[in-house]
Amino acid sequence: MTLVSVWKEKISSVLPWKVKWKLKRIREEWRVWWSSSDLMNLARIYKTDKWRHLYPPIYEQWFGHLRTKDVRLLEIGVGGYGRVWKGGESLRMWKKFFPHGKITGIDIFDKSIFQESRIRIYQGDQSDKQFLHDISRKEGPFDIVVDDGSHLQSHIITSFEALFPLMPAGGTYVIEDTQTSYWSNYEGSTHEMDTVTSAMNYFIQRIHAVNRKEWIKDELKNDLPDEGIASIAFYHNLIFIRKST
Repeated sequence: MTLVSVWKEKISSVLPWKVKWKLKRIREEWRVWWSSSDLMNLARIYKTDKWRHLYPPIYEQWFGHLRTKDVRLLEIGVGGYGRVWKGGESLRMWKKFFPHGKITGIDIFDKSIFQESRIRIYQGDQSDKQFLHDISRKEGPFDIVVDDGSHLQSHIITSFEALFPLMPAGGTYVIEDTQTSYWSNYEGSTHEMDTVTSAMNYFIQRIHAVNRKEWIKDELKNDLPDEGIASIAFYHNLIFIRKST
């Protein structure tokens, strides 16, 4: 460890958290000012794990044309779990990527300390449909929803069924980290991957709905929330669902 690093560590250990937070934000914005503004670079600067998962280039393909629009984006999961001063990285990344956008975050833990101009954060459970409806009424309708929440299969499905019908025509719903569809501790399964009630199976079934016009007989379940789906795209650990226009 260099002498400079030692002094930085000593200074950081005695500074009040509010000062450290302000310095962190100044450092982030300074780095953004002097570097490229592509989404991968923004993800690295704000230190969201999206860059490690290689999501930003895919997001840029889908949302690059919306960059100058006044989009309304909801992200489920602010980050940091119960650690008070951890989280909000993705929200700040989205705020910078959409300079005219309105960014909303929800989390099971209180993350309101990360609120700032154009970022609103609410505490609540993503499996609570009434809570989701209330947030959509207050801050929506959302043009983009990104589910980076609990990753439990039942929570993913419940959130989609609650929020997708409330999105405007042409809206895009994204589910991250779908590898949990194969992990038993997230209600998924590898051994029974074809039959388990996972997010992957849920949306694989809904591929048929994209071709609903071509059905000879309406033999599939009519109670499935698949009306209005224009397209479904699967990537490594990502699903994009586009609403019909």
